[in-house]
Amino acid sequence: MTISVLLVEDHQIVREGTRQLLELHQDLQIVGEASDGLEAVSLAGVLQPDVIVMDVRLPKLNGVEATRAITTRHPGIKVLILSAYEDDSYVFPLLDAGASGYLLKTSSSIELASAIRLVFAGQMALSPRISTKIVNRLGGRHSYRNEAMPRGLTEREMDVLKAAAHGKPNKEIALNLGITTQTVQVHLRNIFVKLDVNSRSEAVAHAIKHGWITLEAADE
Repeated sequence: MTISVLLVEDHQIVREGTRQLLELHQDLQIVGEASDGLEAVSLAGVLQPDVIVMDVRLPKLNGVEATRAITTRHPGIKVLILSAYEDDSYVFPLLDAGASGYLLKTSSSIELASAIRLVFAGQMALSPRISTKIVNRLGGRHSYRNEAMPRGLTEREMDVLKAAAHGKPNKEIALNLGITTQTVQVHLRNIFVKLDVNSRSEAVAHAIKHGWITLEAADE
């Protein structure tokens, strides 16, 4: 299956370079380019791409406003932010506006292509530093089991998932929960199977996206 992509970047040389790198992947098709937020909103309606790769700081209409407009008018289109900025003032408003992922421009072309595939598949794609920002806002929150969750996680699996979200290694998780390292590994394997993911970061992103781990400011 081919994934259609719209690139939104105000710097032409960056936009062209990104296009050339993504065109190396046969399952990705660049269907258009926009150099400002207003053009992005307009082309989203005309081209109906599967995924929009969008910068944050754009002329005429910034990334937050453009993302909100696109996801509101075209909920089937996924927006993946690709930015040099990792400030909270950018990250959280963009996720609240409906972005399905936030990648830093220090990412490789392979990571960008993988992120496009992830958001197209309905998952969240986050650079590690962005993921850390998010889980740092979870301090003091209690994990919970969502009864509507298919093949629901147990309370202990949620404990392990939250600890993993905070970047704790298996040994530390085991010590904190009073279980063995091998048991932690078993819980993680069960989590991956139940959520149909392949890594901790995917499991954490999945939990955040579906509201099993809340995205709230720590001082609220």
